[in-house]
Amino acid sequence: MPIAGVSRDLIARLQTLSPFELKAELERLAGEHESRTAFQMLNAGRGNPNFVASTPREAFFALGQFALTVSRENAEWDPELIGVPEKDGIAERFGRWLDEHQGEPGTALLRAVLDDGVARGFVPDSFVWELADAVIGDHYPSPDRMLRHTEIIARDYLTQELCGGIAPETPFDLFAVEGGTAAMCYLFDSLLANRILHPGDRIAIMTPIFAPYLEIPALPDHRFDVVHLTASTVDARGVNTWQYPPEQIDRLRDPSIKALFVVNPSNPPSVRMAADTMRRIADVVREDNPQLAIITDDVYATFIDGFRSLMAELPRNTIGVYSYSKYFGATGWRLGLIAVNRDNIFDEAIAELDEADRQELDARYGSLSLDPRSIRFIDRIVADSRSVALNHTAGLSLPQQCMLLLFSAYALLDTENHYRQTVQRLIARRLDTLARGMGVTFPDDPDRVGYYVELDLLAYARRHWAPGFADYLEATYEPTDILFRLAEQTGIILLNGGGFEGPVWSIRVSLANLRDEDYAQIGRSLRAVALQYVAEWEARPSS
Repeated sequence: MPIAGVSRDLIARLQTLSPFELKAELERLAGEHESRTAFQMLNAGRGNPNFVASTPREAFFALGQFALTVSRENAEWDPELIGVPEKDGIAERFGRWLDEHQGEPGTALLRAVLDDGVARGFVPDSFVWELADAVIGDHYPSPDRMLRHTEIIARDYLTQELCGGIAPETPFDLFAVEGGTAAMCYLFDSLLANRILHPGDRIAIMTPIFAPYLEIPALPDHRFDVVHLTASTVDARGVNTWQYPPEQIDRLRDPSIKALFVVNPSNPPSVRMAADTMRRIADVVREDNPQLAIITDDVYATFIDGFRSLMAELPRNTIGVYSYSKYFGATGWRLGLIAVNRDNIFDEAIAELDEADRQELDARYGSLSLDPRSIRFIDRIVADSRSVALNHTAGLSLPQQCMLLLFSAYALLDTENHYRQTVQRLIARRLDTLARGMGVTFPDDPDRVGYYVELDLLAYARRHWAPGFADYLEATYEPTDILFRLAEQTGIILLNGGGFEGPVWSIRVSLANLRDEDYAQIGRSLRAVALQYVAEWEARPSS
């Protein structure tokens, strides 16, 4: 069945693009469908959630009102031009303000945050002033890497969510950044700038994976020699579990592999790395490749219980990346963290560079310290994020850090895990709705997160239809043909799994960004369009 204005040759060329760029052509087709029918475009191609955490936002806006109230106490010029929050006595004023506004949205969380800070031993005036000054946003970040109280609370949040509640012997230092996107950019730049990685080095990437982790290493400035570790394990039915065979992990025993990039839970399969795989990676590092640098992006960790990151398993070797975007519905806030343990291989690698490299790095960071060699790797990331020269104005904006603290504190104080369970039930319900619409059953999997689902259509065809059907598909159509049919015929947009280095005939469905009932429509449409291929195969002329 031809697709209007889109030839097989064009489809073949378009599928070489990043999946997020291919989406633009799918949106054009879906928009045309929407314009000529009563159906609304359904874009399940992106992971931007359509839910938000309300309570920490209410606390943020309430805190803003308090900060303005205490700032007006310093009005010296004009009602429109007021002072800034004063530290002395601000905690007492905050307590009175919370009493006066008891029961208003957000104030209960603010009271809990204040009480928690006092219980932690924070100096009350210093803590409340940090909150008020941050929400007002009247200063550059100081310290530039991260506000002091914010870092402590965010570290505890990461310990709870990524380390199974068990803090490592040596703590992680954090750098608050503009989401996972900025974390990726900063890390690639600083790993190269500090000679931890070099252009052309061999690195490993666990695939399928978020497409930019495939695209950045291929850039001319990097030109990494990339080894793909493929999640190719199948169960007894032949269904891909998106886990890694031991022989794939054992490839890391090669010491020429300098770094490993991981998204865990994965994107797009949305599956947590199995515990035995984690242990095998740890064994590989301890036995054969002790200098392996690991970068793990754990943005989806909070959508499954009992998660444990490689940060916890191998803290010396691992740089953690975390974004608040998905769990709290906060992609527009651009909130993320880079975590580096104080006892790490990265500072050791810099200290062991040859003298020529060390002198070049002395020149790079010499404007920041009389002893540039003492600057730790995480602080070099901060400096590199602002081309070193602008280090004094580095750091995530204070209102963003304030929101980050409130998200973190909200999760820490939610001892009944009400928010977590609500979000997880929402995602699970949508997965079930999609499956029922497709007329299939997904096998139980304790490691499935379900934020996305990756469907391998060719593998399904081989399991459920007569021999020869899958061969017919491969010979007759491009792997992304079904995405174009869906967009043109139904106004539904999905992404190609091949763009994430998954099976080329797989597709990614985001379960986060549409209404629950929309997933039934997506499931039905997927099934209907897939059956078109069966009908065409059955109607082909007999040879």
